Amino acid sequence: MKKIQVLQAITGYGVVAVLRGDSPEQVVEMAGQAIAGGIKVIEVTLTVPFALQAIEELARRYSWNAKDEGNRAIIGAGTVLDPETARAATLSGAEFVVGPSLNPDTVRLCNRYGVPVMPGAMTVKEIQEALELGVDIVKLFPGNLYSPSVIKAIQGPLPQANLMPTGGVSLNNLKEWVNAGAAAVGIGSDLTTEAVSTGDYTLVAKKASEYARAFREAKNGA
Repeated sequence: MKKIQVLQAITGYGVVAVLRGDSPEQVVEMAGQAIAGGIKVIEVTLTVPFALQAIEELARRYSWNAKDEGNRAIIGAGTVLDPETARAATLSGAEFVVGPSLNPDTVRLCNRYGVPVMPGAMTVKEIQEALELGVDIVKLFPGNLYSPSVIKAIQGPLPQANLMPTGGVSLNNLKEWVNAGAAAVGIGSDLTTEAVSTGDYTLVAKKASEYARAFREAKNGA
């Protein structure tokens, strides 16, 4: 996909499933359930053992051009700390790259290859630096350190900043984040904890459906 198409999908669907696990097989199962539930943007963190295998399998299994909409998804890589890892992830099929912090060399590499990159930032200074490097969406991380009102505070001096809070976003506060101006949100453990503890991965699909619906309702003013 072209970079602009990936960015449009991320902001259109609005919810990014941030998946961690003990094996690539577990993460592939989680991703499949999340996609079935309506979350079409999947971030596989590179903390997963053999994470590139999971990205490769998901990239093969789900195509944005699939005739069956249920098999459409965008697969990306998360917890990317350096440009070498970013390149390995994109060659494995990742369509976007997310990092916990701002690494200028990673941003430059992704820009070189036309890959959306969403580095983490905590301060206005870091967000400004990300924008100057050509970042389209900045991951506000860790989101649980802030309230949704921080987005309007940041967009006062930086109205051009597209922010994606990750960490601390829940069904209870998702609408507040969207109303505050979040371009998208990242959902991690809340999506998968119950499924992992019970072994019932269909619970991921159920929770994903709730998040997807909550985001649509928030965007539509419901």
